[in-house]
Amino acid sequence: DAARCGPRRPTRRVAIARTQTMPRPRPVTLLAVALVACIAGVARAGEECEVCVANLKAIDALLDADEKTSKESIIEAIDKHCGDLQNERPNPALGPKDLKMCYYMLPIKRAIAQPFSTRKPKDRVCKDLKKQNPEICEVKYPVKVAAAESEEELLAKLKKMKIKDLRRILNDRGVDSAKISKFVEKEEYVKEVLATQHLEL
Repeated sequence: DAARCGPRRPTRRVAIARTQTMPRPRPVTLLAVALVACIAGVARAGEECEVCVANLKAIDALLDADEKTSKESIIEAIDKHCGDLQNERPNPALGPKDLKMCYYMLPIKRAIAQPFSTRKPKDRVCKDLKKQNPEICEVKYPVKVAAAESEEELLAKLKKMKIKDLRRILNDRGVDSAKISKFVEKEEYVKEVLATQHLEL
């Protein structure tokens, strides 16, 4: 009998018991999300072409649904996002890394509009642009170390970080590259990060 092969339907008593014992899922609040980010200890991006991708997403957000395949609309959105760099009137909402990306993007905005209009994924657009100008994917957001309640807590967070991220922190703080190049052990990077906290951007 086919009915016997399927899962048996629980009796009403069992169903009620399950309802009573199963805890209700709690909604994830913004506070909880912020707490997880704080516990992580580091605001890292680290993805390839991260600044390029972030700016293309911001440009995409300026376009209406019926404009996303229009090259001219995309070019206008790039101009709006970046501001008037030629007359030294950039978009004041841009950070230094995003502004630097705009200086790369504006001269090639028509080359960006072509794949952008086909709805090509943003990371692939950036990787294509990288072939023309490798510097587009070399721009990185600074690695930030989250505030710690004590020196011991900060030290523990730094020890969990990768050497490449510690090196990026020091580079962003303007520490002499010749000095950084002499570091061999991870502890040397950690010690220098602690010593240059006052240079945090």
